[in-house]
Amino acid sequence: MVEYNSKHGQVRKSPIELYMMFVDMRNFVMMLPEDKKEMVKADYDSILVSVQGYEIGAKVLTRTPYSRIELVDYGAPFAFKLSLSFDATPNPGVTDFSIKLEADLNFMMKMMIGSKLQESMDKIVDALVAVSEGRTPEGVDPDMLKKFKF
Repeated sequence: MVEYNSKHGQVRKSPIELYMMFVDMRNFVMMLPEDKKEMVKADYDSILVSVQGYEIGAKVLTRTPYSRIELVDYGAPFAFKLSLSFDATPNPGVTDFSIKLEADLNFMMKMMIGSKLQESMDKIVDALVAVSEGRTPEGVDPDMLKKFKF
């Protein structure tokens, strides 16, 4: 198992508000552009994405209210566990958000996608911070954010 840890970001939402955005996997589909929604299937507990002929799925393993959500592989080409952490800070209305990924990647996969996984996790954290501050994250269509209730 290889472990990747994202950077930490100070999101201007309380842990309960941020947690509730991630607790239902269907929320992820609502945030996608219309042309990408057909690639994703989701229900409350699971999400399945079709990318370049591969199906990558995840299902919720545990929900610890307002502090952590853990997902595991579900129809993915490799085993993984993804943990989303929503930690309270001394500042009311601010959450320390981070992501941890443990993945069973062989050497070739680690070399091909390892840095992309790390980069993607950091970009997710940066995007959440930006949106919570009223900024448009780099590389995101501002019109897409209109659908995103933050």
